[in-house]
Amino acid sequence: MRAPADRELDRALGGRLWRMTGLAAVAGLAWAARDVPAALGGRLTGARAERAARSPQFRDGTFHNRAATRTMTTGDPGRNLVWELIFGKQRRRPSAPVPLLPPTPPPSTDVERELNIVWYGHASAMIEIEGRKVLVDPVWSDRCSPSAAVGPRRLHQPPVRLADLPPVDAILISHDHYDHLDMATVQELTRRQSAPFLVPLGVGAHLDRWGVPAERIVELDWSERHRVSGLDIIATAAQHFSGRGLRRDGTLWSSWVIAGAHRRVFYTGDSGYFDGYAEIGAEHGPFDVTLMQIGAYDRAWPAIHMFPEEAVSAHLDLRGGLFLPVHWATFNLALHDWSEPVDRLWAEAKARDVRLAVPRPGERVVVDDPPPVDGWWQAVA
Repeated sequence: MRAPADRELDRALGGRLWRMTGLAAVAGLAWAARDVPAALGGRLTGARAERAARSPQFRDGTFHNRAATRTMTTGDPGRNLVWELIFGKQRRRPSAPVPLLPPTPPPSTDVERELNIVWYGHASAMIEIEGRKVLVDPVWSDRCSPSAAVGPRRLHQPPVRLADLPPVDAILISHDHYDHLDMATVQELTRRQSAPFLVPLGVGAHLDRWGVPAERIVELDWSERHRVSGLDIIATAAQHFSGRGLRRDGTLWSSWVIAGAHRRVFYTGDSGYFDGYAEIGAEHGPFDVTLMQIGAYDRAWPAIHMFPEEAVSAHLDLRGGLFLPVHWATFNLALHDWSEPVDRLWAEAKARDVRLAVPRPGERVVVDDPPPVDGWWQAVA
């Protein structure tokens, strides 16, 4: 039988162990959240807030879509999204590594007619147009989250390092969600590049907080344009929402037109299908290539992300030439199978006679001579 003194010592040691465990847990949470306050970004104040208030898209303290939209629907009462997220049978990750192709050197061509796209995964891409380079929605971090320790993690690595990117002429951001605007990537691009950041109204507040010089921040409302390195870059409408914390729609979201003297590119950002695509096509098209969001859709949020078939309709509305899908393959952000977006897209493109390129991450697509669609993703689905 143990002596009372031994039992007392056991209790003391046990209590100390629990306290140490609790302190370790608190320390772990603090470590995981260490970058969160800065990653949440800034808020509209001063002249930036005054300019936002003058926007036709801004009223009652927030930005709005042209048509009333809901982020989530209230229908389908028998469906439990949380249960489906945890126990659903969808194959939401690839079964093997996603093949990466570091970009080959661009082909020798007439610079005035040059048009290539390098897709790095998700919505990140380089547009090489008439001798200029435009980087779109760059996200190089391991997670699209305010924390480096928790949140959706990459399903494949970036095919090139940020340090290996060539000098760019402009960096475009479509909106402030974490899978499109990443603090660490912005800070590294600020150090390594000299190009301006072109962003929708209000997004400059985030860049301010992260140390981007004011002279490198260009904020645009829909239909406003900025000329850089001989390119016209125009912010155009999208049907989406914004927010990095609990507050929604404090910054604007947009699609983008990149227009040179001879070539034109359209990028959707994130958006539901809406009649604005036909308007953009009539005013700014035709486009040699469109970069179209095809993934992270669900019938629970049909107004703010397109289904693949809707993306094909939008491409046709825009008077697009080559269709290049983005916003798939890299982050697990919805409940559909990993390969479902591009499978559905391929079928719809064939049915509607739409020219399609589906590059591997890192593969350069020469818009005038795109690689044939070979179904590469099916081998890793």
